[in-house]
Amino acid sequence: MEEYAREPCPWRIVDDCGGAFTMGVIGGGVFQSIKGFRNAPVGVRHRLRGSVNAVRIRAPQIGGSFAVWGGLFSTIDCGLVKLRGKEDPWNSISSGALTGAILAARSGPLAMVGSAMMGGVLLALIEGVGILLTRYTAQQFHNPNPFGDDPNQLPPKDQQQGYQYQ
Repeated sequence: MEEYAREPCPWRIVDDCGGAFTMGVIGGGVFQSIKGFRNAPVGVRHRLRGSVNAVRIRAPQIGGSFAVWGGLFSTIDCGLVKLRGKEDPWNSISSGALTGAILAARSGPLAMVGSAMMGGVLLALIEGVGILLTRYTAQQFHNPNPFGDDPNQLPPKDQQQGYQYQ
């Protein structure tokens, strides 16, 4: 599958960790700026200062949490690729489940199972949507002229929807 043709594993881990940090900082910055603006005292100056302070304090922490998740996910994914000898959606689903379980290990076995289920289901949904989109776009470009040049392949007159075929 072409979607799995990515850079080699040591660089993939660093790349995914950096990408996750960036997404966490940007998303956390947007969320924290709104939260800081809403929770600040009345007045434009106070609200802007509250927004900036919330972003300055919390956005790097959120980015760090995303980076830990991304780095651990990529490390497990690379380990599964090496162990199984192939790259497929099952590696990502398993990596999501194992990452969720490992990150919830301090909260006990029940939390680990719940986080593993959530991680696995989330990655299964992401992989499923990716596969569906890939198949849809492949079908879209598979046969650009579905009726060909043969007039016998045209749909019946009642299904032509006003198109003029010649």
